[in-house]
Amino acid sequence: MDVSALLTSAGINISVTSLLLSVYSILRKQPSNLSVYFGKRLASVGNRLDDSFSLERFASSSSWIVKAWETSEDEILAIGGMDAVIIIRIIVFSIRIFSIAAIICILLVLPVNYYGNDIIHMEISSESLEVFTIANVEEGSKWFWVHCLALHVISWSACVLLYFEYKSITRTRLAHITGSPPDPSHFTVLVRAVPWSSEHSYSDSVKQFFMNYYSSSYLSHQIVYRASTVRKLMEYAVAFVYFKTRYAAIVAAEVLHSENPMLWVTELAPEPNDVLWSNLCIPYRQLWFRKIAILLAAIAFMIVFLAPVAFVQGLTRLHQLSHAFPFLKGMFKQKYIKQLVTGYLPSVILILFQYAVPPTMMLFSTVEGSVSHSGRKRSACIKVLSFTIWNVFFVNVLSGSIMGQLNAISSVKIILNQLAAAVPIQASFFMTYVLTSGWASLAVEMVQPLGLVYNTMKKCVCRIKEDQPNGFLSFPYHTEVSKLLMFGFLGFICSVMAPLILPLLLIYFVLAYLVYKNQIINVYTTDYESGGKFWPIAHNSTIVSLVLTQIIALGVFGIKRSTVAFGFTIPLIFGTLLFNEYCRQRFFPTFTKMSAQVLTEMDRQDEQGGRMEEIYQQLRSAYCQFRLISQDLCKSGRMDHQGDQNSIRIHSQ
Repeated sequence: MDVSALLTSAGINISVTSLLLSVYSILRKQPSNLSVYFGKRLASVGNRLDDSFSLERFASSSSWIVKAWETSEDEILAIGGMDAVIIIRIIVFSIRIFSIAAIICILLVLPVNYYGNDIIHMEISSESLEVFTIANVEEGSKWFWVHCLALHVISWSACVLLYFEYKSITRTRLAHITGSPPDPSHFTVLVRAVPWSSEHSYSDSVKQFFMNYYSSSYLSHQIVYRASTVRKLMEYAVAFVYFKTRYAAIVAAEVLHSENPMLWVTELAPEPNDVLWSNLCIPYRQLWFRKIAILLAAIAFMIVFLAPVAFVQGLTRLHQLSHAFPFLKGMFKQKYIKQLVTGYLPSVILILFQYAVPPTMMLFSTVEGSVSHSGRKRSACIKVLSFTIWNVFFVNVLSGSIMGQLNAISSVKIILNQLAAAVPIQASFFMTYVLTSGWASLAVEMVQPLGLVYNTMKKCVCRIKEDQPNGFLSFPYHTEVSKLLMFGFLGFICSVMAPLILPLLLIYFVLAYLVYKNQIINVYTTDYESGGKFWPIAHNSTIVSLVLTQIIALGVFGIKRSTVAFGFTIPLIFGTLLFNEYCRQRFFPTFTKMSAQVLTEMDRQDEQGGRMEEIYQQLRSAYCQFRLISQDLCKSGRMDHQGDQNSIRIHSQ
């Protein structure tokens, strides 16, 4: 691909993005679209727009940009919770690290790449993008120390920024937990695989077990029903067990309760709104089988997805495509068609196919057996990110055909050599991918086309005039977090190899900072959250990106016969891994467990403030299954259980 093809793609995407943002700024002012663009406010306070006619409603404006920019992190925390703060922190971290990378790589690395070979340069618009990459530097050049220096600066800067972000987010998360109203999940343990007894009902078995081992701290319990009927579970039963203190609940959740680890399995319960009720009925013994089945299904899905990737790869290599289909040679001689096919169509086609990935991975995560909505989203986020990295990066880089992709995995050495040789060449595709999947997709996110169509059909066809939010949309963290991390991955990989991608990424992250803030403030509601547990995913993804970048650079320095750069890169890999191990020991446990010190202090404050009885009353109705039991019974917090009857009593001491 040459510079003119990249400029063509950039021009198309800039035009599309600008047009969509302008359309959004007009559509959001129309009173009929209140439920589409202000669903958050409509759900919380019921604000309405002024219905009076005004020409200003049909003029594009940037007021949403000012509002998003001025909104502080504390306001985002209050509006969207910790998960909303995490996605903003990921963007801010990306802006910081890629600003550093852009400065050093554009000023130092790019000139070395451009003049790294003794060739006669053409006009910039006619130049191949490869002359701006490390592939243009001749073997044995003494200037590879510049690339090695840039790699060190980027890597250590990323580690320092990651450390301070991890530390700050840990403190913010702890302050958010301790400063929020009492959470029923802190007092509740989810008990699975309750053993069957011919002498007692499940309810009596749970009561006797916890009264026996936690007599001083056990408060009450609630048996979970099947999602489709109002009869009790007859196999591998599930219950919510309530405790008098947070400390007692966390102890009960962590302890092994039986010699058989497949019985009396406990964990801290999710928030009431976060419970995925349908998955509670999955027998615990099935979970390992489901995880294996989902792993095999995901691998099969990735193999099937090789077909569109191979087609996209053909569009980036017109000489191979023309050889396979001779009738296309005449069409490709036209300059504009050539620029459109190589610079725009590949990324667009790949993005269209990728729209099937998030719902598929969400389905896989549901079948896998997660007991919470947030846990399902985190699992889907990891799957989407892994799938995207594999198909967008590895499959595109390793080969241009399906057979080549399969043969390329026969040797680790071959993979390393192919990555080192192909990444600089494929950088042009990654640039267009950032333009299309990045800039344009953010503009589409703002316009909310599906919500707009639904709202139009509802009001024009169904004649429903009330302004109600379209299903109380929750933020799609599994798609947006994985997308941000994917662009960060490409940024690290290409930073030293092909620095031209860095300005495009910076524009994307700045735009994402404004867009996601706006959506958190106005569009998406927050019914549940994971408490910031997306950050460890972001940290791990960044470490993987750094290490892979360093390994690829090691391969490039080896191919280019730069002994000095090769030698100085090896310690960098080990240093990054050691830093990650330190963070894993220092910070990660605080995202999976709560300290006894914090829990005890929270319990003491509630006891001294006389709030414990109020908390106990809230626990009685916190985990009622509204689909199965009438709302009146749930509000009363008292349901009778007699033997095998179709009701239960929340037993309390």
